[in-house]
Amino acid sequence: MDPVVGEAPVWLLLAAGAAGAVTGWFLPGLVLRHSPAGGAAPSRPVLTAATAGLFLLVAAVLGLSWQLPAHLFLVVVAVVLTVIDLRHHLLPNAVVLPALAVGLVLLAVAAIGDGTWGALLRAVLGAMALFGLYLVLALISPAGLGMGDVKLAAVLGLFLAYQGWGALLVGALLMSVIGAVVGLAVLALGRGGRRSDVPFGPSMLAGALVGVLWGDRFARELLLPGLY
Repeated sequence: MDPVVGEAPVWLLLAAGAAGAVTGWFLPGLVLRHSPAGGAAPSRPVLTAATAGLFLLVAAVLGLSWQLPAHLFLVVVAVVLTVIDLRHHLLPNAVVLPALAVGLVLLAVAAIGDGTWGALLRAVLGAMALFGLYLVLALISPAGLGMGDVKLAAVLGLFLAYQGWGALLVGALLMSVIGAVVGLAVLALGRGGRRSDVPFGPSMLAGALVGVLWGDRFARELLLPGLY
């Protein structure tokens, strides 16, 4: 029997970490391709280490499963969009919209492999729900949210709801909480003049990743135990 860390055999963790390092090595070029002209290249070692670490974390939590490729893809999207948004306050359609389409295909493959068609339907409904929520919020407060955030919400709703309604709820809450904390911290440190100076995409992505990995368990055991 292979040694196991959590749900994942050690060979899978090693493979995931290596795949993440190789993927991260090429991400600076992808970031530059979808960034406004004239920007400096992001740090290749930083992106390599970050992607490898996140690949390893996702593999450790999800183990060897049909849905693992979809969520490793989400990590790549998260790293690329985080860097672009931090540097340029931009969530480019050329990354966000393909991420929605590719994510749907990869989750459909996972649903076929696991026989969980209900999870795929829930994912689509979750994408629509989070998109609708963020669209309303953007219309109410256009200075606080941009259309890039609204489109990204559809992507994140897709992945969160695939895990469960609890994951969607926890992920959505974390996205808002992390965004509020980061915004207040930036304002307190005098690094931004108003909330719109702080890109919201990285907070959305961080909250969604935590929600994907642990949100449904948190909701089931602590937040809404009576509904499960």
